[in-house]
Parts: sequence; C-alpha cells; structure tokens
Amino acid sequence: MTKILYALSILAALFVVTSGGERSCASAAAVDDAAGGFKKGREIRLFNGRDFSGWTYHLSDPKARWQDVWSIDPKERAIICKGNPAGYIRTMMPYTNYIFRLQWRFSPVTKKAGNSGVLLRLTGPDKVWPRSVEAQLQSGAAGDFWLIDGAPLDTPAERVDKNTPRHRNRTKTNEKPIGEWNDYEITCAGGRITLKVNGEVLNEGTNAEEVAGFIGLQSEGSEIHFRNIRLTPLNK
Repeated sequence: MTKILYALSILAALFVVTSGGERSCASAAAVDDAAGGFKKGREIRLFNGRDFSGWTYHLSDPKARWQDVWSIDPKERAIICKGNPAGYIRTMMPYTNYIFRLQWRFSPVTKKAGNSGVLLRLTGPDKVWPRSVEAQLQSGAAGDFWLIDGAPLDTPAERVDKNTPRHRNRTKTNEKPIGEWNDYEITCAGGRITLKVNGEVLNEGTNAEEVAGFIGLQSEGSEIHFRNIRLTPLNK
C-alpha cells in the first residue's frame, strides 16, 4: 500500500507541473517507475520504446510542432530527432546523482556527420540553451564537455579549450563509424561527472553543482537517433 500511495503522489505531482504550463510530449511516467524510481541501484527506463511518457520539450521556434521534430521508430524502439529547429526534449522528473546510459547514432541512411548532446542537471527556465553541463555528441567529439549558462566544472588545464574556456576536450576519440550505434555512460556523483564512450572513460570533471536537474537530449541541426535510455540512481 505504501508503494502505491507513493506512486500516486509522484504522478499527482507530475500532473500539477504539467497543468501549470509545462508542455508534456505525452502522459506522465509509468506507475512502476514512479514507485521505485528513486531506490539506489534500481535502473529506471526513461524511454519505454513506444511513446514520450515522462518527457516534455522546448523548441526555439514557438510555432513549430514538436511532432515534426521528434518521432519514434517502433522497430528500433528508438527516438528520431530531425534536428531542426533547435531545442530539446527533457525528463519531467529531476535527478541529482545517477548513472545515465543511452545509445545514439546519426542517420544510417545518409551517414552524415552531425551534432547533438546530453544536457545534465538542467535547471532554470527552458530556453536555447539552459543552464546545464553538456555531454557532447558532435561527430568526432563525443566525450567533450560544454558548460552552458555559467554551469561550473573543473577539468585538468590541458583539456580546457584556450579559445573557448567553457569547452573541455575529451582525451581521445572513441566513436564507431557514422550510422552505427554508440554507447554513452554518464555518471553524476556529487560534484564529479564522468563520461564513458563505448566503454572507455574519455572525460571527467569535478566541482560541478550538485543540484537536482532534468536530463535533456538536444535537437541541434542534425538527424540523430536515441534508444535504450535508462538511469540508475546513486547515493552521493
């Protein structure tokens, strides 16, 4: 009974937030995830492969329809982002300390290089782009950090871009050929953020803000696909 009441309270909170003006892509998160989503070590499926439950969106063009930017490939159980206009989808639930995993690829048909990113601990008003730490997904640069709207993060001096200090370079490139699926594993634990691309640590920073924030997936000019999106909560 306690679990059921907790789950209902979570869903009620999501309903209030959505009713207050947040534009939901679909319905609120599933009851089973709400009931156990914050237990340490329990993996949460943030994307169910069927619809956009638990996600909302923001686009730079207020007249654009989110359905023209974001869709679902039911065979791959994957989200397809067309890349224009600029913006993002994000979780409706904030998270602080976690291991976040997903797979991404650029179009396997055109095999064109592209750009996108994962926005971590996203806070403040929705805009392009909100305060967050971006885990880069640009072709050839997956594993870089970008610090957006003043978000702090310390990295070794040799990885700080001298021309653009809010850009922090990865140690190497570890991506598969364009069109193939890649694995991203992102750990936010206290002030430390660690990025793994295809199983290898490529970047790490410390003294990040330990705040509850949303997780966003960028629409940034290129077709990109996402699948197997999941999160494991951590204690600090």
